[in-house]
Amino acid sequence: MEKRLNFNEFEAVIFDMDGTLIDSEPLWKIGMEQVFHDAGCYLTTEDFQQTTGLRIDEVIAYWYEHRGWDNYSPEEMELCILENMRLLIEKHGKPLPGVLDMIRFCKKNEKSIGLATSSYTTLMETTLDVLGIREKFDFVHSAEHEDFGKPHPAVYLRVARELQVSPERCLVIEDSLNGVIAGKAAKMTVVCIPEKTHLENPKLVFADYLFDSMTELADQLQNTTV
Repeated sequence: MEKRLNFNEFEAVIFDMDGTLIDSEPLWKIGMEQVFHDAGCYLTTEDFQQTTGLRIDEVIAYWYEHRGWDNYSPEEMELCILENMRLLIEKHGKPLPGVLDMIRFCKKNEKSIGLATSSYTTLMETTLDVLGIREKFDFVHSAEHEDFGKPHPAVYLRVARELQVSPERCLVIEDSLNGVIAGKAAKMTVVCIPEKTHLENPKLVFADYLFDSMTELADQLQNTTV
């Protein structure tokens, strides 16, 4: 891509988690589809794309309002989905290509590293342990502890505060439109690496930079950063 990212402008890199660090979007579809179908709510892959990047309680609330069901409470569905996801991550979770290289590059260049995710804390902790990268992060935070999840910027602003870095000096790495909106609303610079199972979304050009993979991003930075 022609537009070059100046890594020296940033003091911190804040990663999204699902679809950015871990190839979990297919797992989310499996974990949610089973529970929604058991409840009598038959959602398609295209349906789930509408709520990518939201907290699980917000996903359930959205579809409960738009489709509805009778044989599960939203709270019961939430617990079932979280348990499904925990087991799926433990069995199948692995870092996406380029992730470990990108984290090493951030460390080498003495950038603070944060994590801002819409996933609940239990899944965040499971993912960090499965990928073996927990100690690489200076601060991790789940939107579970905010009044609003993405696309609201709260989770990103909280991470920036804890890292003691101004939002303008933070680089966000995201995969979804809701995440891109959250990062931009926080007045941060946003790299979007679209998750491959998403339908092509022209609105992702709202991000400051677009890359096909974390490997491509890491390679460009290694070749241009002095």
